[in-house]
Amino acid sequence: MTKTFEVEQPSVSAVSKGADLTLAITSLAFGGRGLAKVDGLVVFVEGAIPGQVVRARIVRKRKGYLEARVLEILTKSKNEVDPVCAHFGECGGCRLQNLSYGVQLQEKRSQVIESLEHIGGFNEPNVLDPLPSPDQLFYRNKMEYSFGRHRWLTSAEITNDAIEKSREFALGLHVRGRFDRVLDLDECHLQSKQSVAIMHRVKTFAQESGLMAYSTSDHTGFWRHLVVREGKNTGETLLNVVTADRKEGRRKVRQLVQALLAEIPGITTIVHTINHGKAQVAFGEEEYVLHGPGFITEKIATRAYRISADSFFQTNTRGAELLYSKVSEFAGFKSDHVVYDLYAGAATISLYVADAVQHVVAFEVEDAAIGDARMNCRLNQISNITVIPGDLRESLQVDYVRAWGTPDIVIVDPPRAGIHADVLLRLAQIQPPVVIYVSCNPTTFARDAHLLSEHGYELEMVQPVDMFPMTPHVETVARLVYAKK
Repeated sequence: MTKTFEVEQPSVSAVSKGADLTLAITSLAFGGRGLAKVDGLVVFVEGAIPGQVVRARIVRKRKGYLEARVLEILTKSKNEVDPVCAHFGECGGCRLQNLSYGVQLQEKRSQVIESLEHIGGFNEPNVLDPLPSPDQLFYRNKMEYSFGRHRWLTSAEITNDAIEKSREFALGLHVRGRFDRVLDLDECHLQSKQSVAIMHRVKTFAQESGLMAYSTSDHTGFWRHLVVREGKNTGETLLNVVTADRKEGRRKVRQLVQALLAEIPGITTIVHTINHGKAQVAFGEEEYVLHGPGFITEKIATRAYRISADSFFQTNTRGAELLYSKVSEFAGFKSDHVVYDLYAGAATISLYVADAVQHVVAFEVEDAAIGDARMNCRLNQISNITVIPGDLRESLQVDYVRAWGTPDIVIVDPPRAGIHADVLLRLAQIQPPVVIYVSCNPTTFARDAHLLSEHGYELEMVQPVDMFPMTPHVETVARLVYAKK
């Protein structure tokens, strides 16, 4: 028999930091936290999902809202499912594994609508039902594992006082909300079983090497990151071992390479990257190819893409094909169209659409991405893509545009921060008839869509695409048309 609990509704003035409340979770807020209300005030509850009644503790009191964390689940949600991973709840990876996939999609659509209404000022925007990811587990083609000098103790170990393995070394993912702590992984359902096997073998070797993991507290140690990249459609695998610089360490990495090649089949290439800086990031100043060509090849539809250690590539390969297909559908390309691809990266979208149009002009600022874009054009024998290097604030100007042809369609795929205000102004001055906006952040997309609407654009439709199952992230494709009379 299910117990029922009375949901407390004290006055806001009576709620203070450290107070414990019984809360009914009504929905997911942007970022994946549960949402409840106390006396009309929003409470963001870390670790809660819609339909639950929880006992939660207020950890922050802000102007206009409260933040809380779950102490106890009093009533389960009817949409709650058993998570597949033993690390659920501690790991920062799959925070929605306990919520049914259909409800995940509904909540993501709701978040896109809410962003467009409250940030963008749109009334009842046309947001379609999300396209589900072809794979809900093992969908990622890239994983960045972090080394840690000390293993994070799980709540179960602390509660039961049963510490079964050493705390002195870790390789895994960051603890939820703690970018300075590493959860040592026994399993992971994000990339592949082979990725987990590689991670375990690398951890064993590194732990026995006599060299410590790098620490941001004193900036000493050697082992920093293990990056695994997989061609989901080609079966190729790239490993990037990121370390600090120590003479004996380089020798150890070469020994690690030999051990991996002897024990784990299917590794295509291995790279050793040396990071001399203090920041704990998975790239560096020196790169050495220790096995294979130094890159892998992946395919999306008929196109092949060369992916090196630091290349940007959509994390969900099969989801990316859905995403690019929707871009083409929304654009309605014709054979005489001139298309601009802004923030083009390695020209993945440009290559996907090139056969359907007359010409694509791909704009990119990062040197590595520019090199990848040009290489990918040669690899696919594509001659109707022009790659324009440089900052869009300088290259996307009306005088320059005349040299490349006024665009019939502009595709925009910016970083999470969205489109720079100066670039938006340049885009509005060019006035392409159609803008296809690909976004990984509903809030900045809503802001940019509002600004475009002030310059005469109408938001026709938005298609969420779930590129990141079991997480709160959602990708969107939107069609905006110039409608100013």
